[in-house]
Amino acid sequence: MIINGHPVGGTAIALSLFASIGGFLFGYDIGQIADILPMPDFVERFAEVNTADPTGPKIFSNVRSGLIVGLLSIGTLGGAFIGSFVSDALGRRKAMTVSSFIVCVGVAIQISSDRVWQQFAVGRLVTGLGVGALSGSVPIYMSELAPKQVRGSLVALYQVAITLGIFIAYCIGIGTRELDGPGAWRVLVGLTMIFAAILGIGILFMPESPRWLMQRGKFDEARESLARVRGVRVSDHDRYVEFDFDEIAEGVALDEKEGAGTYGDCFSPRLLKRTLLGMALQMFQQLTGANYFFYYGSTIFNGVGISDFYVTQIIIGLVSWVCTFPGIWFLERFGRRKPLILGGLWQTGWLFVFAIAGTVKNPETDQGIGKLMIVSTCMFIAGYASTWGPGVWIATGELYPQRTRSKMQSLSVSTNWLWNFLLAFFTPFITGDIGYGYGFVFAGANFIGVAIVYFFLKEGSGLSLEHLAALWEDNSTPAWRSGSWVPPGYETRTGTIELSPNEKPKGSSKEGPVADGQHVENVNVEKGMERRAPSISSA
Repeated sequence: MIINGHPVGGTAIALSLFASIGGFLFGYDIGQIADILPMPDFVERFAEVNTADPTGPKIFSNVRSGLIVGLLSIGTLGGAFIGSFVSDALGRRKAMTVSSFIVCVGVAIQISSDRVWQQFAVGRLVTGLGVGALSGSVPIYMSELAPKQVRGSLVALYQVAITLGIFIAYCIGIGTRELDGPGAWRVLVGLTMIFAAILGIGILFMPESPRWLMQRGKFDEARESLARVRGVRVSDHDRYVEFDFDEIAEGVALDEKEGAGTYGDCFSPRLLKRTLLGMALQMFQQLTGANYFFYYGSTIFNGVGISDFYVTQIIIGLVSWVCTFPGIWFLERFGRRKPLILGGLWQTGWLFVFAIAGTVKNPETDQGIGKLMIVSTCMFIAGYASTWGPGVWIATGELYPQRTRSKMQSLSVSTNWLWNFLLAFFTPFITGDIGYGYGFVFAGANFIGVAIVYFFLKEGSGLSLEHLAALWEDNSTPAWRSGSWVPPGYETRTGTIELSPNEKPKGSSKEGPVADGQHVENVNVEKGMERRAPSISSA
């Protein structure tokens, strides 16, 4: 198929769909626990006797519910760090297979739990290790393989999958709640294994990241990978494949001169700003308040007097999933900065409505206030799903140089999961003290997030990952002017989009660095301008 005048193969779509199952697992685990906690059999098995009414129904203490919900996030925090090493050592695809197996082990621990809540919580911890590793490797894999003309859209599929996972979990939960005994929650949890197996096996049939392959001297395989993504054969010597190959090879050559990236390099003066920015973006994605509604939505809307809060959860999940699709278009059409800024302001406004409505009147006795809170929640979720939800994953996927990408991504994702845990664990305590005033806290955090994007995030749309590295090295271009930045030697920001149909790269090596072991000729095919890459070893 032709997108923006460039060939994009069906493999590019397929690999993004398979990889995004990692996001689906992320969302499914978020969504399922909100439905599991109120299930009568789960409460009977794992909750505590109410000391105020020993003969009444059991209840979950804030500590116990917080640990059951939040230990997944602790696992993902560790998984994000471990995943960077596995991803660099085994490759992006095999790392996802290993991570999927870990998810299955964690699920097995959960569904074999009988009456020991700690076992169920530890199962979520192990599941989190796999999900966390996937959350680090999947966006990198998608960013490194997706053609730059559709990179934003394909990486955004990760967030589409997250919201779909939440929605599907809600739908399955409303069905399984009618089952007798532990089947109500065991079926809901156990289905995770099927999704993990599909990812772990299916991803092995997709191409490996060409950037990872080139770093290990596998240049023929890298070219094959690029050809599959473009939907052509290597023997065609397609000009787009050759251009991408040369551009990546040049970046790898530069990285090779600087040596292997370490965690220490992530905090060097040169990269510190980008490392901290990625961590801040992931932190403030959590502080938008979205997971407050996803984790505890059923409890929230039970509190405002909704008779069937499971139905309300499905509505929230559906809004989140549906609104992610226009978000893909927003982030491709308007770049990353504008949607994040406008989305953050939109979220701030509706959180104020939610918080004010919940504090000025009692939503349990005022039906109109309860409905207003549901509407404001849905409007907030619509904004989040179409801006900050997918936008942060795209932005952090574009933010880092190749040699430290997996490590910097693991730091940013770990920050996401750390705040995910803190919110999951402390939310019951906070809402117990300030109730729906919690919305004011999230509103303020959204406003700070907007300021961070405006002053620090540079616009990455339309640029290759290699040109993005050049943009971040250009200290004379502030973030708010980065949308008009053009790579040196180019007349347009998008570079190859202006290629003439009959024009081919000049001086492009068909055999690549592995053939001569000395250098790669890399050219700017626009206007016929040539540039030579630094030497790159074939070892």
